Amino acid sequence: MIIKEAKFLMSNTKVELCPAPDKPEYAFIGRSNVGKSSLINMLTEQKGLAKTSSSPGKTQLINHFLINDNWYLVDLPGYGYAKVSRSSRDEWKKMINYYFQKRENLTCVFVLIDARHEPMKVDLDFINYLGNMGVPFVIVFTKLDKQSSIKTDSTIGAYTRKLRETWDELPRMFKTSAEKKIGREDILEFIEGINSQMQQQ
Repeated sequence: MIIKEAKFLMSNTKVELCPAPDKPEYAFIGRSNVGKSSLINMLTEQKGLAKTSSSPGKTQLINHFLINDNWYLVDLPGYGYAKVSRSSRDEWKKMINYYFQKRENLTCVFVLIDARHEPMKVDLDFINYLGNMGVPFVIVFTKLDKQSSIKTDSTIGAYTRKLRETWDELPRMFKTSAEKKIGREDILEFIEGINSQMQQQ
């Protein structure tokens, strides 16, 4: 897939105010500071499209981007331990829950996981939450450039073993580095494949 155009549409906290659900929608979410904004910018090849920050919890809204006038990319608030108040985290949770339940054109969720860390409860809990909700998702391991391929493979193997404890079929997994543009073609090809299938239906 060639990204000819990627533009920001809107930010809000209400699903009712999101763009009309007339195009396939792909949402990106992960633990705070997982490199989500950097990955989105790498995928779209627009350095400042999604706002990056050294402070976890920068994204606190549902951010919609229109790609090639054909599909929506959504930057969702991160989960985990961002330095914000508990009430703010509770509001995020309600907003995300409602989004997953009500956004009828949501096609797939990309769950971002930092490849440098062994399986974390907060990530596993979120993955299982999506499974229980029946939300289609894939896993994206980020920051491959920060460590050796051996360490990355070890982390992915550990996650695979953990997931096999509760999952009969494992989700698809991608390996990425925003810095080195690793995984870009794989993810865009995956999205393009789904979009093509939907157009044929």
